Order: sequence, then structure tokens, then C-alpha cells
Amino acid sequence: MAPAITLAAEAPKLSAANTGFMLICSALVLIMTPGLAFFYGGMVRVKSTLNMLMMSFISMGIVTILWVLYGFSLAFGTDKGSFIGWTSDWVGLSNIGLTELWDGYTIPVFVFMVFQLMFAIITPALISGALADRVKFTAWSLFIALWATVVYFPVAHWVWGAGGWAFELGVIDFAGGTAVHINAGAAALGVILVIGKRVGFKKDPMRPHSLPLVMLGSGLLWFGWFGFNAGSWLGNDDGVGALMFVNTQIATAAAMLAWLAYEKIRHGAFTTLGAASGAVAGLVAITPSGGAVSPLGAIAVGAIAGVLCAMAVGLKYKLGYDDSLDVVGVHLVGGVIGSLLIGFFASGKGQSTVEGLFYGGGLTQFWKQCAGVFAVLGYSLVVSAILAFLIDKTMGMRVTEDEEIAGIDQAEHAETAYDFSGAGGGSARTAVPAPADTDAKKVDA
Repeated sequence: MAPAITLAAEAPKLSAANTGFMLICSALVLIMTPGLAFFYGGMVRVKSTLNMLMMSFISMGIVTILWVLYGFSLAFGTDKGSFIGWTSDWVGLSNIGLTELWDGYTIPVFVFMVFQLMFAIITPALISGALADRVKFTAWSLFIALWATVVYFPVAHWVWGAGGWAFELGVIDFAGGTAVHINAGAAALGVILVIGKRVGFKKDPMRPHSLPLVMLGSGLLWFGWFGFNAGSWLGNDDGVGALMFVNTQIATAAAMLAWLAYEKIRHGAFTTLGAASGAVAGLVAITPSGGAVSPLGAIAVGAIAGVLCAMAVGLKYKLGYDDSLDVVGVHLVGGVIGSLLIGFFASGKGQSTVEGLFYGGGLTQFWKQCAGVFAVLGYSLVVSAILAFLIDKTMGMRVTEDEEIAGIDQAEHAETAYDFSGAGGGSARTAVPAPADTDAKKVDA
């Protein structure tokens, strides 16, 4: 018999299919930020609509530049002490070959870089919903830059970077339950504890001005989230990404139904705002867990998150913190729920062989999840509060009370969301004088 020949493992080769898939997923994740802007923009009063949109859009500009200059290197560069990364060749995205592959995968480094950029963009944008109506745009822009640098980039390394302490511990976070949602939700809580409540909180009605805009935003979020979640496996070769795609749909549907059921029992009506918020709660909760649980597990994760997040949004009135658009109640609580439930519902048949309590694995994974959840929550809460405090004491974090009452759109952007001057009525006609050589009646018409 001829001696056995041991062949070296074949090195990964660039996959055009996986590369194209990941570029599409990157675009899907990017569209979530405008979707978030519409979602938040519809939930505020008319006088704050543009500011709410801009608080999301400015993140696309600031974080992109920081990511290129040093963010990618800090988050995914060579590990330094399990806390941060650094690879000097990636500063300014220099010395990266066009076909250089991300280690162990079949996609280029540039593709991985741009996919992760979209996560970095939307995370600080999520925080903005808690601060509606009252934050200076310049202060918010500075906060984004500082927060991304000292909070998001390090936490992304902890959770996803090779050598990061949470990654090495075995904390499961498929697509951002800790690094994105808990991170942003805890930051939101830290900031609002520093800057205080809106004028008229718990006294004046602060109802959403455009529920259709909210529904449009939630639809874009739901659509883009398939790229956010399924793309996080970085390829399509073994079916795990497909499982995540399926579980994303299932958990979102379950959470929306659970939120509406709770709302009907508790308040007597099925609201469109509840449907949109429930869907987002399900998306948040399945983000860390969808690669580890079965489709039946996804139903459980979504339903539990739908009910508990619906309950959590009312805490701000009992505890007295002004989380304007329920970032804490949905993203922080939903992220915690989804991350911790991995310790119970992990099936061992998805992204890894790790099994949760209900599948015979005991509580080992649950305690690992607790470590990741509460470390990120505590770090983001404290550092975000410190950043807000420093900005508030130097340049001022809030607009004046008069500006807030009159409307932050005019104060900060010199614009209004809706111009009714051409919609008819006496004042509109007199606002636009007729040209000297034109019949005024024709102008009126």
C-alpha cells in the first residue's frame, strides 16, 4: 500500500459570490441609518423633525472619516492587551492590497472594512433618539467623534476583534447585541442623566407628528437588518447566514405580535407605533442570538423581547429619566434580553456547538453572556456620562430653553420640515408677490 500523503490545507481564495454578497449587505446596513432617521423623525414633534434626521445623517459623515483614519485599526487591528487593536498599515487604509483577504475568509479586507464601517455609523446614531429636542448640533457632532473613539472602537475590539477579551472568553454576539445595542442604549442613559429632561416632560403632550414616517423608517430598518444580521457571518458557504436571515424574520414577527398583544391588554388598542416599536425590539433581540438559536428559539426570543421591551418603555415615567424615543427601553433592554437568552436557547446546531440551559448545556454560556453584557453596559454608561459632562461644562450640551420651546429645527438648522406657504390661504398668497408683468390672478392660481 502506498504511504498516505498529507496535504496542507488549501488557503482560502477570493470568492466573487461572497464578495458580492457582502457588498450588498454593506449597502443594506447603510440604508438602516436613513431608516433610523425616518423612524426617529416621525416620532418627534414637527419642530424637531429636521434635527432628528440630521443627528443620524451626520454620523455617516463623521464616523466614516474616523474609521478610515484610525477606527478600523483600533477595532480590528493586532490585539494590544485584549482591550484595543492597532495595525499601523491600516491607518488611512494604507498598505491594504485590493485582493488581500480578511484572515480566514474569502472576502477582501476592504469589503470587511466597509461592512464594519456601517455598524460603526449606525451605533452612535441610535443614541440620538434619547436626546430629541434639546441638544446642540455642534455638541452632538463632537460627542459622536469622541464616543466612537473611546467607546465604540474599543468595545468592537472586545467583542469581535481577534484577541479581544470578550471574544476570547467565548461571549456570543453574532451581529451586535452588546457592541451595538447595549452599547448605544447604555450611552443614551448616561447622557440623559447628565443633560436632564425636555421642557414640559410629563406635562406637555409630545406625540409623534407623523406615524406614516415612523412606519416607513421601521420598514427600512427591517429590510436593512437582513444585511446587518445575515451578513455578519461574512459568507454564504455553510448555511449559518441563511439561518440568521430566517431567524431575523421570525423573531421580528413574533416581537411585533407580542408587543401588540401586550398593548391591547394593557391599553386597549393596537397602535401603529406599537407595531413599529415591537418590530424593532425583535430585530434588536435576535441580533446577538440568531446564529445560535433554532427557528422555534427565535419565536421565543422575539416574543419575550416584545413583551419586556413594551413594559420597559414606561419605566422612564416611573423613574423620571427622559428617554425621548425609548432608546433605553428598546435597544438597551432588547440587547440585554437577546444576549442573555443565548444562555438558555443556544441549540448547538448553528454558529457553534455551544448549548444553552434548555439544550443540556447548563449555565456556563449564560455566565459568559452576563460578563459581556454588564461589562459593555457599565463601560458605555460611565464613559458616555463623562463625555457628556465634559462637553456640557465646556461648550454646553443643550440649546436654550427658549430655543427648545420655539423649535430646535429653526434654532440649529434655520429650516422647517414642512413648508405650507404654497398650500393656499391668505398669508401664503401675500407671501409671494406677483411679478410686475404677470397677472396676479394667474399667480394665485
